[in-house]
Amino acid sequence: MKRALIIGASGGIGSATLEALRSRGVDATGLSRSADGLDVTDEDSVSEALGELEGTFDLIFVATGALRIDGSEPEKSLDAVSVKGLADQYLVNAIGPLLVLKHSRRLLPRNQPAVFAALSARVGSIGDNRMGGWYSYRASKAGVNQLIHGASIELGRKYRQLCCVCLHPGTVETRFTEGYQDRHATVPADVAAGRLLDVIEGLGPEDTGRFLDYSGAEIPW
Repeated sequence: MKRALIIGASGGIGSATLEALRSRGVDATGLSRSADGLDVTDEDSVSEALGELEGTFDLIFVATGALRIDGSEPEKSLDAVSVKGLADQYLVNAIGPLLVLKHSRRLLPRNQPAVFAALSARVGSIGDNRMGGWYSYRASKAGVNQLIHGASIELGRKYRQLCCVCLHPGTVETRFTEGYQDRHATVPADVAAGRLLDVIEGLGPEDTGRFLDYSGAEIPW
C-alpha cells in the first residue's frame, strides 16, 4: 500500500488509522468535518471535498459514524423509537459511506489492487442479533452492509481488482463509546487501527462484499 485516504480522520479510529498508516510509510491523506468541512450526510459537501483530490488511492477508508445524535441514546424498547432517530442514524451510518463511495470511484485504480472499507458494527448483523433493542443503530449498520455489498457487485464489473468491505473494529476506547465500554472488552484506538490495517492488507478482490471483524473473521449478515 502506497497511498491512502481516510474519511473521518479527526475521530478516534480515523485519527489512529491515519497515524498508523503514516508510521508504515504510507502517503496518507485525511479528511474530516472538523478540519475540512466534509459532511458525509451532504452530497454536495462530499462531491466538493473529494473533487479536490487527484490521483488514485490504494485504500479509501470511511471511519465516520455516530452512536448518539442530538442527544438520542440507543433505544432500549420500541417506546423509545422515533422517526427522527431512525432517519438520523441511517443518514450518518449508511447513506454517508455510500455517498463517499459514489464520489470516490474516480480515485480508485481500475487495473490495480485497491480496497474501499467502511466501518460497520457487529450489532448490524441480523443473524447475530439475540438481544433486540438499539433499533436505529442496528438498522443503520445493517443498511451500510447492504449498500456496500451491493456496490461491490456493481463495481466489480469494471474495477476487477477492487475489494469493498465492511469492518467491525470491536469496542474501541473513544468518545464514541463512552458510557458503553463496560459491556465489552475494549481496546485503545491505536490497537484497533493496527488490527484493521492488518486485515485490510490481507484482502484481495476475492474478498469483495464481505463483512469482517478486526481479526478477519466473517460476521453473519
